[in-house]
Amino acid sequence: MTTARRLLISASLAATSVTQAHAFEPEGKVECLAPADPGGGWDFTCRSVGTVMEDLELVPRSVQTVNMPGASGGVAYAHVVSKREGDDQLLVAASTATTTRLAQGQFQGLDAEMVNWIGALGADYGIIAVADDAPYQSLQDVVDALQNDPQAVTFAGGSSKGGWDHLKVLMMAQEAGISDLPHIKYLSYTGGGEAMTQVVGGHVNAFTGDISEAQGFLESGDLRVLAVLSDERLPGEFSDIPTAKEQGIDVVGPNWRGFYMPADISDEAEQYWIDAMDSLYTSEEWKTVMRQNGLMPFHMSAGEFETFVKEQIDDIETLSKDIGLIQE
Repeated sequence: MTTARRLLISASLAATSVTQAHAFEPEGKVECLAPADPGGGWDFTCRSVGTVMEDLELVPRSVQTVNMPGASGGVAYAHVVSKREGDDQLLVAASTATTTRLAQGQFQGLDAEMVNWIGALGADYGIIAVADDAPYQSLQDVVDALQNDPQAVTFAGGSSKGGWDHLKVLMMAQEAGISDLPHIKYLSYTGGGEAMTQVVGGHVNAFTGDISEAQGFLESGDLRVLAVLSDERLPGEFSDIPTAKEQGIDVVGPNWRGFYMPADISDEAEQYWIDAMDSLYTSEEWKTVMRQNGLMPFHMSAGEFETFVKEQIDDIETLSKDIGLIQE
C-alpha cells in the first residue's frame, strides 16, 4: 500500500501517533458478504465499494464478493454472529432492509448489538416500477387499481414479506388512503434482480425496490419507473422520473447503503475500516459511482452510525406495529 494512501486513510486520526494509526492493515484477501443473490442492492454495494477500494489502494488485493442469500439477510447475519467473530477482513453489506428485519424480530435471537456498525456511504431511494409494456402509466393508475380491488396489483420485491421493499408499498398505499393493506399482494424473491426479472417477464405486475437495483433494466428499456420515493427528483439521468410526492402521494423511502463487521474485532481494525470508508466516501471515484447509480449523499460512521441504526430500528418497529405487520 502506498504512503499516500496510508496518509489518506489516517487523515481522521491526525491526533494519534502514526504507529497507533497503522497498528492494523488488511492482509491478503478481503471478503465482502452480500446477503442476497447477484443483481440486488447488497450485491451492488459489495461490488461497487470493492472496486473503488481497489482503485484507491485501500486494500492490498481484490475484494471478493460472496453472495449468501436467505431470510432477507438473516442467514448472513447469523453466519457473521456465530461463525465469523473477530474476523477483521470481513465486510458485510447492509441497508434499511437490515434494520427492518431486526426491528421486526425476524433475525431470531439476534440484535443490533451483536455486530460492529462501520458506516453508511449513500442513500438509495425506493421506486415503484412496471414492465415497459404494462398498462399502468402513472403511480395514480396503480393506486386507482388498488382502490377498486386491493388484490388487483401484485408487487415483487427482493425482501421477504414485511421487509423494506414490502413496507414501501404499504406506506404508499396507506398514504393514498387504501385501508385494506393486508390484502395487497406481495411476492418475495431472494434479490431485486430476480424480482425485476419476474416483472419484466410479465409474471408479476409491479416492482418495489431501489433505483440502483433497476439500473440495468432501465438502460435496456425493459422497466419503466412510475415513481421514485424521494423528496425531490433525483439528479442526472434519473431526473425525468417523477416523485410520488409530486403525484400527490407524500411518501419517502430512502434506503441507506453501508456495512457492518463481526463482533470482537480489534479497536485498531475497526478504526482502520471506519477511516477507509470515510476516505472512500470523499473520493472522486465514489462520487462517480453515486452519480451513475442514483445514490444520494448520506454518510455516517462509527458511533454516530451505530446510534442512527438503533434509532431507525425503533422507528421501523413502531411503523410495523401501526400497519399490523407485528403485534403489540
